[in-house]
Amino acid sequence: MPRKKVEGHFRPLAPDAKHNSILVTKLVNRIMLHGKKSLATSIVYSAMDFLAEKTEVTALEALETAINNVKPPVEVRSRRVGGATYQVPVDVRTERQLALALRWIVDFARKRREHSMEEKLGKELFDAFNGSGATIKKRTDTLRMAEANRAFAHYKW
Repeated sequence: MPRKKVEGHFRPLAPDAKHNSILVTKLVNRIMLHGKKSLATSIVYSAMDFLAEKTEVTALEALETAINNVKPPVEVRSRRVGGATYQVPVDVRTERQLALALRWIVDFARKRREHSMEEKLGKELFDAFNGSGATIKKRTDTLRMAEANRAFAHYKW
């Protein structure tokens, strides 16, 4: 039975104050811990300022480029067929691409060894902007896994 579409009953996200971007708001919400939004906002703004200094384009353009470099076009999902479990490659919806990219960036930024979260996030975004680093490796591993399991693509649901 096909899944039902989710009705639009969610409150729309308000764009952030400084850059007027919903993307920045989503990143702030991913960074935020224990409801401390003002702290998360200052971390993201500091990281974006660092990114703008390093890349010499506007902070928002650099952030968008970094996130677009991390978005995975395909992923594998487990599918059970007759007692065997197959890793089936499927295309990723655009909302999920953004969610995965933000999750990977924040998770790998938290695992870095720099001193402050501003520095960790800024350097992780800079690496993503340049097409290197842990988040890009995660994306290429995901793509490689999907490519390796392309033989099972006919099990899509």
